Amino acid sequence: MDDPITPGQGQDAPAGPEAGQADLAGRLAAAEAEVARLNDEFLRALAETENTRRRAADDVARAHKYGNESFASDLLAVRDSLEAALAVEAPTVESLRTGVELTYRQLSAAFEKAALAEIDPRGERFDPRRHQALSQVESDQEPNTVVNVLQKGYLLNDRVVRPALVMVAGERARKPQEPPRGA
Repeated sequence: MDDPITPGQGQDAPAGPEAGQADLAGRLAAAEAEVARLNDEFLRALAETENTRRRAADDVARAHKYGNESFASDLLAVRDSLEAALAVEAPTVESLRTGVELTYRQLSAAFEKAALAEIDPRGERFDPRRHQALSQVESDQEPNTVVNVLQKGYLLNDRVVRPALVMVAGERARKPQEPPRGA
């Protein structure tokens, strides 16, 4: 005859309250280990983020401090040329002109390399974003056209560093009409 199976005697049934507590304690220990691992990963990610932020801030500070290094290096050749011109004991007009032309070419090359471009708007329409009008003059040109450039302006990568100082054509003066004869 078969023995009747009483509850709690099967293979899948817990062996008693101690077994249930041991299972819960094991699951709790596993959960605590997982929390510790995740906390460690979080702290490492937080530290890496802070290090990345600090490195980026250092890079920005270095860029601000040394960003003009290339331009400054290019200007040293201009200064050297000026010092050499001043060191000549008895310069001639021709040697001075040659030296100034060489220095101007060096300076222009430095400006070009640094993306510093002239604004010379003679004959163009007045643009208040790039030009500063000092006066209006009568002219045969269309109104609001730049007639004369008193000082060139400069752009650095398409951003105005200094606007051009200009004189602008005003409205043409109208000749007074003569009254009709015999009136």
